[in-house]
Amino acid sequence: MKKLTAAVLVMLATTAYAQPYDKSMTEDAIKKRLAPVGAVYLEGDKAAVAAEPTGPRSGEQVYQGACFACHGTGALGAPKSADDWAPRIAKGKDTLLEHALNGFNAMPPKGTCMDCSDDEISAAIDFMTSK
Repeated sequence: MKKLTAAVLVMLATTAYAQPYDKSMTEDAIKKRLAPVGAVYLEGDKAAVAAEPTGPRSGEQVYQGACFACHGTGALGAPKSADDWAPRIAKGKDTLLEHALNGFNAMPPKGTCMDCSDDEISAAIDFMTSK
């Protein structure tokens, strides 16, 4: 009997908070509410993938979102300062890009930014090495 009473109370409590169907929600309002909040940029993609395409992220945006955890702190030997970057820069941009895209030492491919395009990774390298 106690279990039945508890079940009824739970059912009443949940239905008391249930929202009635809102007739003011138009089809356009529902579509807007369900629309994606972002889009994925694919290198070379000319088609709009969202209502407001944002295009590629800047080097700074990629750095802040994916690179900073290691390159901002020097974790696992990641180059952080100009002195750290100098011998790597001397190897050339192509080598830096190859290492960034394919992984090198403790760095995983694309530094775990798997949704970054090659252009965005290149921009992040430019940002980090220009400091």
